Amino acid sequence: MPEFTIERLGRDDADRLRALRLRALADAPDAFGSTYDKDAAHPREKWVERLTNPDSVWFVAVGDGRDAGLICGLEEHPGHVHLLSMWVAPEARGTGLAGRLVDEVVAWARAREAEEIGLWAVDANAAARALYARKGFVPSGKVMALPSNPGLMESHYLLSLVFRTARAADVPAIVALIVDDAIAAARTGEYGDDHRAAFEAIDADPNNELIVAELKGEVVGTMQLTYIPGISRRGATRLQVEAVRVAGHLRGQGWGRKMMEWAHAKGRARGCAMVQLTSDKRRDDAHRFYRSLGYAQSHEGFKLELD
Repeated sequence: MPEFTIERLGRDDADRLRALRLRALADAPDAFGSTYDKDAAHPREKWVERLTNPDSVWFVAVGDGRDAGLICGLEEHPGHVHLLSMWVAPEARGTGLAGRLVDEVVAWARAREAEEIGLWAVDANAAARALYARKGFVPSGKVMALPSNPGLMESHYLLSLVFRTARAADVPAIVALIVDDAIAAARTGEYGDDHRAAFEAIDADPNNELIVAELKGEVVGTMQLTYIPGISRRGATRLQVEAVRVAGHLRGQGWGRKMMEWAHAKGRARGCAMVQLTSDKRRDDAHRFYRSLGYAQSHEGFKLELD
């Protein structure tokens, strides 16, 4: 098995890009939105244009002097990178090369301080969907027919470069976000042993996730996600969202909506049938926010403190 290296293509690699892209389309015509004939008809200037776009990057994998893989990252609008043109040659499959190519685009997107990476994968392509799941991509809920073959459906997936699972070192910042609120401050208390123990319990539970939003190394948001299997609703699993907080200097900039939409995507990826939450009756602004996301105030909530 050859050793593979990853190279970034430049403006002088138009012929190389064309040859590899056409090889990919010939090998896997139902994996791409374009077709062999369409791309083969592009003039050379079109390939140069793709390589000189300042908002895109192309990587190839090389083994034994031959190109064996391709991937592109395109920042379609500020903060959002689209991963496309992913392909690995048959002789290089099963070597981990696909994951390495994805990692290159993720690193490039992080360097540009992008917030998320999106991609489309054909539903019938189980290997591709498994790869993206291992890399942390979750379904966004969007589906459409493959443009090159409307008989096939493809689904949209997202990888957040902002939201991640909390680590022990994040707990003081998480507590600070939660207590930066008059209603929650007294019942949360100052950071201490109780919070550390609670984190350890959450971290050890596969049905619980403590999530943070991180921007430029700073924890600026948090929420807890709990996956609750149940007998009702035909054995459906529910996603419970708790303790949603956004740093004061970012409020009113859409971060709460981004957090909740990401949480919904996580719920879909876990097979949840619905998402639920509670909100203190004094939080009128929060209630308006949740209603704007489509939440219905369908139940009365009750709580009893246990001594």
